[in-house]
Amino acid sequence: MANDINKVVLAYSGGLDTSVILKWLQQTYGCEVVTFTADLGQREEIEPARDKAKAAGVKEIFIEDLREEFVRDYVFPMFRANTVYEGEYLLGTSIARPLIAKRLVEIAHQTKSEAISHGATGKGNDQVRFELGAYAIDPDIKIIAPWREWDLLSREKLLNFAEKNNIPVEMKHKSGGSPYSMDANLLHISYEGRHLEDPMNAPEESMWRWSVSPQNAPDESEEVVIEFKQGDPVKINNESMPPHEILLSLNVLGGKHGVGRLDLVENRFVGMKSRGCYETPGGTILLKAHRAIESLTLDREVAHLKDDLMPRYASLIYNGFWWSPEREALQKLIDHTQENVTGVIKLRLYKGNIEILSRESSKSLFDAEVATFEDDEGAYDQKDASGFIKLNALRLRIGNKKNKK
Repeated sequence: MANDINKVVLAYSGGLDTSVILKWLQQTYGCEVVTFTADLGQREEIEPARDKAKAAGVKEIFIEDLREEFVRDYVFPMFRANTVYEGEYLLGTSIARPLIAKRLVEIAHQTKSEAISHGATGKGNDQVRFELGAYAIDPDIKIIAPWREWDLLSREKLLNFAEKNNIPVEMKHKSGGSPYSMDANLLHISYEGRHLEDPMNAPEESMWRWSVSPQNAPDESEEVVIEFKQGDPVKINNESMPPHEILLSLNVLGGKHGVGRLDLVENRFVGMKSRGCYETPGGTILLKAHRAIESLTLDREVAHLKDDLMPRYASLIYNGFWWSPEREALQKLIDHTQENVTGVIKLRLYKGNIEILSRESSKSLFDAEVATFEDDEGAYDQKDASGFIKLNALRLRIGNKKNKK
């Protein structure tokens, strides 16, 4: 194929799909391939990707630990907004894509590559997220999406290509492997495909990897204390930790107690509905705790404004617009609201449930003297409520009278 691409950076896991893509790029474009493998806390050994890339003739191999940057600069800013897509999904896959896209482009510049490539299919959201991110960072970058170009559109064809080109394939791939398409990072693990493609099929218990079922969780509850500073968690049980270790600790705690499982039919950006299952134990705890500390420290109208804006913010992330000017503008507003979101939350975990036990903050707006049901000694004049109610009822009364006429 005649082209002006001499070098391409591939987002590479070392699995069947990206191993086939690597060889396909070499053959189809006659180009040199640079591989990039990101450690985002997926709990899988990623070093074998180095040996596989070397065996395929790759000279420039990038394997990077991005766990802290991922949680600090992507997950935590998203959680400051209490971000939930379509009422339930905590955006575990979506939030990882802008960081991967950024590093793909940066490595392309570093290695003087003309293009980047990814293994996302033409049916999913990830192709959109990777490519919108890449174009936002470098408008002139070239992108190769093999699933939109080749005819290897089945597992059988991929395996045949691998065999023909002497690409080592693990036994689990040859025999069918896991029945699910999975994605994992420090925030979550997702499951799609095969058994789950029929919404009538309940998830198999053997599918879940990070959490026990609530029924099998310990019979003893466990308390956890989370300290926040300006909207971000900084301590777990009074121990300071870097961001990625905080999320990992909450994942372990939540998984132990059956917290954070989700079975969801969602609306993909490309238009179709998709059924997926998710485990987000640490994120589920973090969302509950963050909303609890905000309830104490945020002004009412600011809190309601955040809730109004959150679905729009969530859609921007889900649809791949992390690097858009509107997301960045919203982020500045959200971050401004977090200046006083500082304090300590105590929670209890028990069989899939999270219970708030206490809230404490030096920035608290809760005034016990005003809120008390006892004698407030003049802190609040209840007679003032009469005028307040009459003014708010004025339009309702006028409307009612007009309608009767």
